[in-house]
Amino acid sequence: MLMLPLLLVSMDVSVLYFAIPAISADLEPNAAQQLWIFDIYGFVLAGLLMTMGSLGDRIGRRRLLLAGAAAFGTASLVAAYAGSAGTLIAARAVLGIGGATLMPSTMALVRTMFTDPGQRTKAIGVWSGVMTAGIALGSVMSGVLVEHFWWGSVFLVNLPAMLLLLVLGPFLLPESRNPRPGRFDWLSVPVSMAAVLPVIYGLKELASQGWNVRYVMSVTLGLLFAALFAHRQRTTVSPLISPELFRCRGFTPAVVLNLVAAFGMMGSAYFTTQYIQSVLDKGPLEAALWSLLPSVPIGLAAPVSAQLVRRGVPRAYVVGAGFAVSACGYVMLALAGTDSLWLLLAACAVLACGIVAVMSLVADLALSAAPVEKAGAASSLLETGTEFGGALSMAFLGSIGTAVYRHEIPASPAPARETLGGALAVADRLPERAGDALATAAREAFTSGMHAAAVTGAVLLTVAAAAAMVTLRRVQVPENAGRADQLSPSGA
Repeated sequence: MLMLPLLLVSMDVSVLYFAIPAISADLEPNAAQQLWIFDIYGFVLAGLLMTMGSLGDRIGRRRLLLAGAAAFGTASLVAAYAGSAGTLIAARAVLGIGGATLMPSTMALVRTMFTDPGQRTKAIGVWSGVMTAGIALGSVMSGVLVEHFWWGSVFLVNLPAMLLLLVLGPFLLPESRNPRPGRFDWLSVPVSMAAVLPVIYGLKELASQGWNVRYVMSVTLGLLFAALFAHRQRTTVSPLISPELFRCRGFTPAVVLNLVAAFGMMGSAYFTTQYIQSVLDKGPLEAALWSLLPSVPIGLAAPVSAQLVRRGVPRAYVVGAGFAVSACGYVMLALAGTDSLWLLLAACAVLACGIVAVMSLVADLALSAAPVEKAGAASSLLETGTEFGGALSMAFLGSIGTAVYRHEIPASPAPARETLGGALAVADRLPERAGDALATAAREAFTSGMHAAAVTGAVLLTVAAAAAMVTLRRVQVPENAGRADQLSPSGA
């Protein structure tokens, strides 16, 4: 019951990949509207995660989950039959609000439902696997539905699952909340959004558009608000995110390692999706289907890592090994040529297996270390860190790849020097021999950029492996974490 909404929320991150052309033809959005149709969901979701996690601790995680499901289902229906770009943007924004309630609520409920540490580790492993699988599945489902139905069908698939959750959730899911929550700090809500949104926006734009003073200023502004937010949480009587969380043994390193793991995952996706489509010249749907193959072994990564921990292997060593495996995936990526589909898919599988193993174990550690009454806030911090890690990865590794690409591409028109897609578009307009030469040179330059980014990623993940084994060596998951008697009476 908890995995259904999580699957759909994660799918909605990528569900518009192949629906955008059909939406553009039907609603005729301008360039800015098209950008917001695609991005508004992720921005709203990232900006509200901390707010919704803290709110769930106060009013009840099941109550917030069901309210989010109702909002998500209603917004899906409006989006499916939107008659204008503005209506679709508004519906996607509400979907982001619903997603921000569903993600921390599902993880917090897992934290309170599974009182046995071994079972909880397994359950959080399933949570991580479903989250990763949903992002991969969203683009493929989008392509299949748009090919056979109209674009609104990509939103209608949300309705049966949300209806099922609303009907059965009150009977199958226990309620839990903080028995002494204190007042809700409304002023921290806009400050937290002002801290998150400019940073996420600036990093994503730096990755796609290159260095620009406006985007750097956006990141700087967000960091200033982050400092203000942190100051308020330390000084207010009833903070949105309690500083006590960071004094829990193991919580801070778990959040940081989760951010690094997200960095590793998204950095590879930034290059591999372009490689399959533009270097190997696969169509969008074919590329998405090929991209599903690395997801097959991912389902085993979290259960295997959880089993190792249950059998007595120190968590520090398993997490360190996960980062090391992911670093090997980046090394394999650095060996790919311009026609290395199977090597690329194998690299993605190895990298993703290591990352999912890491993310499931550090999420379990963070939630077990945090007081059970603050499970919503703890899970929201983990997920906000995931958003930051992904955006930072695309900006940092994307900049490295772009710099190498521009250095290696021969003298050519400006669009060709900016991106591989621009080079291929220019090549199509040139005489055959010149066009083929430019396309070949651009594909080789992009692959070289991917190699440089992959080597950087391998080094960073190797450092993370060593850091994990040092910082987690003496951290133990409390055996009584999440006992039923720690819950409020409403969740008993």
